[in-house]
Amino acid sequence: MSDNKKIQLSVVGISYSQIQSGAYALILGEVDGPYRIPIVIGGAEAQSIAIRLEKIIPPRPMTHDLFVSFAHAFGVKLDNIFIYKFEDGIFYSELTFTDGERTVVLDGRTSDAIGIALRAKAPIFTTKQILEDTGFIMEEVTYQPGPDDNSETEEENAETMTKRLHDLEAQLKECISDERYEEAATISAQIDRLKKEIEGLDNI
Repeated sequence: MSDNKKIQLSVVGISYSQIQSGAYALILGEVDGPYRIPIVIGGAEAQSIAIRLEKIIPPRPMTHDLFVSFAHAFGVKLDNIFIYKFEDGIFYSELTFTDGERTVVLDGRTSDAIGIALRAKAPIFTTKQILEDTGFIMEEVTYQPGPDDNSETEEENAETMTKRLHDLEAQLKECISDERYEEAATISAQIDRLKKEIEGLDNI
């Protein structure tokens, strides 16, 4: 059936949930497509996914890191995860593992499955039906500069952004040292965006 056609997804990002207090929204995006799927997850799972997205290396392995290291130690590989059902507001996922000879499919929470998939570099799939039932189409917004946007000179902009970059990098080191990974992931994302802005100024 066409509704069961597998669609590959990628992790777009994480934001605070507008639906549930204290929770987060994990945004999955259709690969080579416009659809986005929001999945409400807990704070611990959001932290684990966020530090992986931002390539932050914690001083001690987190639960999902330990799981993947354990599997690799015994020659087991995560082949893929499949979000196969959406019912009563809950996404259901299964993880397919293989050791080259045997294949095992295990049920798991979607947030845990994605945290593991990111570390194992395994693809994420869902069905076309779930994508259409739970997803939304992201509209791109193009920024149009206004007449007052050039109030600062390019040199002043670059100097201000460079100082901000150094401040953020110092904050990032402090957060990692204190194991405040969720805050570190947010700061790391800000650093990446700021670096791109500075590169843009250098290319003008």
